[in-house]
Amino acid sequence: MTFAVDTDEPGHTDEARHEIGVDLGVKDFAVISDGERVANPRHLERKARNLARYQRRMTRCRRGSMNRRKARAKVARAHRKVRHARQDFLHRTTTNLVRRADTIVIEDLNVRGAMSSASGTLDQPGRNVARKSGLNRAIADCGWGEFRRQLEYKCERAGRRLVVIDRWYPSSKTCSACGHLLSELSLSTRHWTCPGCRTRHDRDINAAKNILAAGRAVAGNTPGDVCGAGVSRQGSSLPQSAVKQKPRAARRAT
Repeated sequence: MTFAVDTDEPGHTDEARHEIGVDLGVKDFAVISDGERVANPRHLERKARNLARYQRRMTRCRRGSMNRRKARAKVARAHRKVRHARQDFLHRTTTNLVRRADTIVIEDLNVRGAMSSASGTLDQPGRNVARKSGLNRAIADCGWGEFRRQLEYKCERAGRRLVVIDRWYPSSKTCSACGHLLSELSLSTRHWTCPGCRTRHDRDINAAKNILAAGRAVAGNTPGDVCGAGVSRQGSSLPQSAVKQKPRAARRAT
């Protein structure tokens, strides 16, 4: 049963006096610059076994038969449950972020490119096909595009500011304490020590802090893409230009 109710337009939310940077990922759906982690519920992965069973039943049914139509309806119902669960999670997450911060900073993620990159990083095709498809499925299951869409209209409705920084900004490879830029940082490295100031970083929290710093630079000037150079950063050390530095490799934590 469905009810339709007329309500007034929601007013602006009270000022929170807080700014956050959000780093989206697969292991954790989101890591906030203040240290909070939002776990990835992995809706599709939890329903994968049931979906596979329903799909096998459907393939065994004769085309055009009533049993095949019933099996197809079960597959569609299972996908619908996953979609609704994902939507509910994204609504609760975005609403919580909008309520707690006046300014929210995210990256301009290229979901399709991330999926292609995930496939390209795994060589030995005959051996890693399952890993490639599994990672691509996990990225698609996150719903990053819908997350951004919800943030955009909820921030506008609540009077918040959403800042989107350039997707090429090296948030993970830049030290949030001194601004040192690494030459490379593998996906498997979750913690690293800055060769410049010796600060030990959690990869995702460090990226979220850098995203917030870049967003502050954009919000304080003309909105647009940021390259990372000259961005004011958190920490006691003065930042260095990301362009003039000589990159050095990170020392991987053991």
